[in-house]
Amino acid sequence: MRIRMTCTQATRPILLAVLLALSGCFSLSRGAPPQQYYVLGGGRQSDEALPAVAPVAVGDSAVIGLRPPLLAEYLATPFIVVRAGPNRVDFSEFDRWGEDLARAIHLSVASHIEAGAPGWRVEIAPWPSQMQPEYLIELRVLHFEGVAPANPGASVGEAHVLVTWEILRRQGEVVLLRGVTEVRETGWVVGDFDGLVSLLDTGLGTLAETLTAGLKSVLPPPD
Repeated sequence: MRIRMTCTQATRPILLAVLLALSGCFSLSRGAPPQQYYVLGGGRQSDEALPAVAPVAVGDSAVIGLRPPLLAEYLATPFIVVRAGPNRVDFSEFDRWGEDLARAIHLSVASHIEAGAPGWRVEIAPWPSQMQPEYLIELRVLHFEGVAPANPGASVGEAHVLVTWEILRRQGEVVLLRGVTEVRETGWVVGDFDGLVSLLDTGLGTLAETLTAGLKSVLPPPD
């Protein structure tokens, strides 16, 4: 009995400390801002809204395959990224992507290209086994973030999109054209994540315009 009583008395301060710590955490969470979720959508359709199409024969030059974009490792996160210096990035705890970022960029770029070149159809990977697009696009997303101003007293930064890309002929993986697209959209008020996502969307539109111009320079004209 004495042993049990001694153990119980010894654990009471520990339990009390744990309870106090937990109550502190809960009080902090009550005062924290709500999490906000964002999606890219500048003109693109959802997966469900994409029209059903018939299979296309191998070699049909009107069909372009868009491979999944490769993201810089620090971008592979649900948190929206803000660069706070040359070698520092911040992850926005309460402002997050509401969808997989690579998939969102994938869909957005495809939709923008189709809008700019109606005679072509862009298929995002994975495409049906019976269809092998004659041409492919590969993207490597190196920057896709907000940039805080260098001056601590300033409140206006920019959105930064930097993507390297290649247009290839599928057979033999022959590179027909490669390039780098960098977009810096100014006017982002730090902390306005609605505004930041809108500017990043605009950057993807500019990327798609560059890709469309590149496709037109190396591919047969669409029917």
